[in-house]
Amino acid sequence: MAAPTRTLPHITTFSASDEYRRVIHHLIPGGAHTYSKGDDQFPVLSPASITHGKGAYCWDPDGNKYLDTLMGLTAVSLGHAYEPVLARVREELEKGVNFSRPSVIEREMAERFLSLVPQHDMIKYAKNGSVVTTAAVKLARAFTGKTLVARPAEHPFYSYDDWFIGSTACDFGIPREIKDLTILYRQDSLEDLERMFNEFPGQISCVISEPEKWIPLEPDFYEKAIALAHRHGAVWIMDEMITGFKTDYPGSIKKFNAQPDIATWGKGIANGFSFCALTGKKEIMQLGGINQEGTPKLFLVSTTHGGETHSIAAGLATMDVFEKEPVIEHNHAIGDYYISHVREILLRKNLQDYFELTGFNWSVGLIVKNKDKQPDLKLRTLFMQEMIRRGILFQGILSPCYSHTNEDIDWMLAAFEESCDVFVKGLDGGVDHLLVGPAIKPVFRKFN
Repeated sequence: MAAPTRTLPHITTFSASDEYRRVIHHLIPGGAHTYSKGDDQFPVLSPASITHGKGAYCWDPDGNKYLDTLMGLTAVSLGHAYEPVLARVREELEKGVNFSRPSVIEREMAERFLSLVPQHDMIKYAKNGSVVTTAAVKLARAFTGKTLVARPAEHPFYSYDDWFIGSTACDFGIPREIKDLTILYRQDSLEDLERMFNEFPGQISCVISEPEKWIPLEPDFYEKAIALAHRHGAVWIMDEMITGFKTDYPGSIKKFNAQPDIATWGKGIANGFSFCALTGKKEIMQLGGINQEGTPKLFLVSTTHGGETHSIAAGLATMDVFEKEPVIEHNHAIGDYYISHVREILLRKNLQDYFELTGFNWSVGLIVKNKDKQPDLKLRTLFMQEMIRRGILFQGILSPCYSHTNEDIDWMLAAFEESCDVFVKGLDGGVDHLLVGPAIKPVFRKFN
């Protein structure tokens, strides 16, 4: 690791953010439009909102500048305000963005995207991931005539809709009848998958799973897992919201040469613009069509804004960059650089028992532990506070983007090293005199 060429900042001014926080919860439930961006997910000493971003950086209302490490909850794969994407978006904006019939750009995207996914024949667009995961579940139920949905117990999020949220701690307001329709199994376990199918024979419509989450998989895992689901008459849904345009191009479906019946896509595929997609085999997807007379009509996805031209254009421009430049290789190299040097820091400071790196080079997580070697939210919040104080907008995850450089990561690593020193003080003497405000809370919890 090279010595950082910039002096680490010491951010102490959050007065405009404090004013934003004071007002926003009276206007917007939760203060944000995804709970992962809520105030309870960050220390008090942190930006409450962002004014703008460029490349790998963003700024808050107080004028503080941060290196962004999570990049819009992993949605920004190239960089904030990435000019080649903006140029294509501007071109479409001049033409109008929404019409009473489909735009010609919808066919352009359909042919282009499906050329990346030869396993699938048809595609449907939406504006957020929850819509397409729920649409996938609806298709699976219609195709199989079964009702139960299976998902890994350890995976944190698939949709804000009742079929998923009812299976979490945040099940308030969801009828028991809905909750009982989603069942859980242990992630990445063929044995537990078999156990589940045997426990609910002939009742499971689909298995929905992120293709890679915490641990590496054997190359033939999906060949075996999908075959198992098919033997029991279930559809396999591969949720590439997080992995799409990150593990490979277009995603883990290619990396594993997997043959899922349906796949869902979003986040990084349009560099932060609101473009999501559902792809699948024709015999399943055509259930949502209108040209098979006499068959039941499945009301699949019907969204006024699903075909907005500028977001589709952002997706096409993002694909151009991925196909012309070594984006995947760069992002993976950034992750590897960060992982190797964090491990060096932890070994040098003898802290390897208290920090655990998780995930992969395309999404690197961090677990912060206490003296009992257990995950600790107070110590995690303290560590986040100190990283943010040093100009790193850090929520515990590095999601590399094409705008990140080794120099940026050197700066992040210098902040990491200094923050470790504060962490040690909290580990030895408690965090109450070091942490300003309460600890962060889990998103999925029974009570506020």
